Amino acid sequence: MPEQPTGTGPKIIKRNKALSVSPLKASSTLGATLAFLGMSRAIPMLHGSQGCTAFGKIFFIQHFRDPMPMQTTALDQVSTIMGGDASVVEGLATICEKQSPALIGLPTTGLVETQGSDIRRAVQEFRAACPQYDHIAVVPVSTPDYIGCLESGFNAGVKAIIEELVPKAAIAGTRPGNRPRQVNVLAGSHLTVGDLEYLKDLMERFRLRPLLVPDISDSLDGHLADVDYTPLTIGGTLLADLATLGDSVATLVIGRSMQGAADALAERTGVPDYRFAHLMGLDAMDGLITTLAEISAEPVPERITRQRSQLQDAMLDGHFSISQGRFAVAADGDLLAALSELLASIGAETVAAVAPANGPSLRHVVASEVKIGDLEDLEQAARANGAEVMICNSHGVHTAERLGIPLLRAGFPQFDLVGGYQRCWIGYQGTRQALFDLANIMLGLEKGAIHPYRSRLKQWPEAERAA
Repeated sequence: MPEQPTGTGPKIIKRNKALSVSPLKASSTLGATLAFLGMSRAIPMLHGSQGCTAFGKIFFIQHFRDPMPMQTTALDQVSTIMGGDASVVEGLATICEKQSPALIGLPTTGLVETQGSDIRRAVQEFRAACPQYDHIAVVPVSTPDYIGCLESGFNAGVKAIIEELVPKAAIAGTRPGNRPRQVNVLAGSHLTVGDLEYLKDLMERFRLRPLLVPDISDSLDGHLADVDYTPLTIGGTLLADLATLGDSVATLVIGRSMQGAADALAERTGVPDYRFAHLMGLDAMDGLITTLAEISAEPVPERITRQRSQLQDAMLDGHFSISQGRFAVAADGDLLAALSELLASIGAETVAAVAPANGPSLRHVVASEVKIGDLEDLEQAARANGAEVMICNSHGVHTAERLGIPLLRAGFPQFDLVGGYQRCWIGYQGTRQALFDLANIMLGLEKGAIHPYRSRLKQWPEAERAA
């Protein structure tokens, strides 16, 4: 079985079969689409067949429990063979005429990438044919289904937004620190809507103005808007705000998968950035709180200090049941690394780790090895290594049932419960709740239960002795 050496990190075992059994990953096309859905008055138009968009739209609707503004170039058999540039031009013109969006995201699918489509050339043809729509931003991005996964596609989408729409400092006349309370935030796809809402609230406690790019917590948070039906996103990052990114005092980057987007933003604006692998666990959050206090020159609020002590108490309480637990975890790289580090911090072991694609976070997973594969690979490793609990998205339900172990749902998509997108995993509070959930699962397995103490020196009634 081919292995990739990674120094002191785990062995990364590459995929060694020609097909996926019980697929784990969500495609990079969906990742880029998710990025566009975090922009205000935007609509993604996936370049491919109707089925390419339909399956992705179902995932989003099931996960967020809301209608999704998505369109497609709807290639048929002829355009698939002869070329689909005309479909791109026609589709963009139709959306601009009927819906007048602020932004059209244009991610590609595996079909047109295999065909050899040049998405940027198609946009140039649209600009030449329809100059009346020059005021509408169009952001093309190459995201074939067969390369990467949700987190890599999300990074590609955010990077494309930055490169297309964020002006360079020399041209825009921006200067880092012109807005001393504004902080840019590039958050990876592993953060939920609830995570982003918590992060914004936390930064506001330090009297900072967070500017998220993109901001799905404002567009996909499941609110009822006081407007008539619109085929565009409601809420999200305003395009006008992108021009002010260069005036921010700092940029926070959450997730190793966002390095490409972070590098692009730093190059265009010169704003110093602070990069965090994740925000789960005591050490990770201590680093963020220290950074926010440094940027804002504000003292740490007493409420935050209290939450930190609550997490410490939860770690003590949960240690008895979680410690020595054996976990099987399947997720995209950033989330997989975060969960494995959290488990290790309380004495548990990740005995089976599977990611859908390679990425910079995999070499930081706290496990002996990480398999790039699917849920069949996770099932085999979990059974062989005696896993007691499984952590995965909703695709792992049947795998957990076959293994006969409980499942804690984490990641995208979660389609068999309501509100999974709103759960907060990060911060002192989010980490505390995750530990409580894990401890309760282990208690259900009769791991770490504290039984009543009965002294041998005391004379117990016969009935109580029998009990």
